[in-house]
Amino acid sequence: MDIQEIKQRFGIIGNSPLLNRAINIANQVAPTDISVLITGESGSGKEVFSHIIHQMSPRKHGPFIAVNCGAIPEGTIDSELFGHEKGAYTGAVGERKGYFETVNGGTIFLDEIAEMPLGTQARLLRVLESGQYIRVGSSKVEKTNVRVIAATNVDVYDAVKAGKFREDLYYRLNTVPLRIPPLRDRKEDIFLIFRKFTSDFTDKYRTPPIQLDDEAQQVLINYSWPGNVRQLKNMAEQLAVLERDRVITAATLLTYIPHEASRSNLPMRLDNQPKEDFSERDILYKVLFDMKRDMVELKKLVADIIEHGGVSQHYQNNSPAITQLYRDIELPQANDHDTQFTLQQPVNNTVNNNDYNITHDAEEVEESLSLIEKESDLIRKALKKHKGKRKLAANELGISERTLYRKIKELDL
Repeated sequence: MDIQEIKQRFGIIGNSPLLNRAINIANQVAPTDISVLITGESGSGKEVFSHIIHQMSPRKHGPFIAVNCGAIPEGTIDSELFGHEKGAYTGAVGERKGYFETVNGGTIFLDEIAEMPLGTQARLLRVLESGQYIRVGSSKVEKTNVRVIAATNVDVYDAVKAGKFREDLYYRLNTVPLRIPPLRDRKEDIFLIFRKFTSDFTDKYRTPPIQLDDEAQQVLINYSWPGNVRQLKNMAEQLAVLERDRVITAATLLTYIPHEASRSNLPMRLDNQPKEDFSERDILYKVLFDMKRDMVELKKLVADIIEHGGVSQHYQNNSPAITQLYRDIELPQANDHDTQFTLQQPVNNTVNNNDYNITHDAEEVEESLSLIEKESDLIRKALKKHKGKRKLAANELGISERTLYRKIKELDL
């Protein structure tokens, strides 16, 4: 059966080279029994291709079942797929056949395979390799002959690297990868599909035909369609039911299309940027630390004036950047003391043609104004007061529990 016959049989519309290639791969792999992993965005028509593979295979007279792995709770998915014995868990009042037993000799389509729990993935891998499985609550090994077609709308390899999907199962399923192109990559097909949908819905609801003017057609074709064919179908149905004027203009069409530009102009955080929660107290600490840096630089500048009888050549050469130098100064550690200056005798200097008589008694100035120490002390007191309960201590300090936990780690309390 050639590509055009397959399109007519399964109601596929379009002449995109990417679409034709996907249909050709499905047609070639259908007569075999190897597993197929169908990838594509949500709404692009992955389930249609699972039907193509099943109907064009020797199993076409056997049962076919589609299972959405993301819609089954984690606690019951093993029972759904492999069955269970009576009393296997609370509520198991009788034995139950699983999908792999029910569909024996046919095809099972596992949609959203990336949502399957890791434990179930191990069971599925055994079925794919040997056809064997064990019911929940049983010790007897069962045998099945089922072809598995899996589908996902996410990058499974990324899930493998993140430890959310078994690598061996990925390679076992990905024997023949089949990618369904998104609608935005099939611009030449968009208007054809829309016209088919509007024709079907106007016949269904017995309403006059829908037409698009030239500008509306350009809007339709140039839209990105994040929901793909499913989104296009829903919009066609809305137009067929709601619009009294059957000639649709670009302005009318835009009322049914989410305005992407308005969303793209919103400020947003990039995925690769670190996410932090800043409370008012965090911001205050930052301001105080910046002020401390300024004080350190000011002390160094004054010491330079006292030592050299004026601004040294180093500061003269860098005078435009004096106010920025604090950015390059390494702050003292939490257990260090502030910079100390010991002046041995009175000094009389002239700076910028103005006479200053600077007299100091011989003394050592040592002060501890470390905000880190103060902050550490406050956190210790709050934790001691509330007997180590972080939530109460955070409320006492006026910060979030998450911020308190981060500071405990940073300060090594």
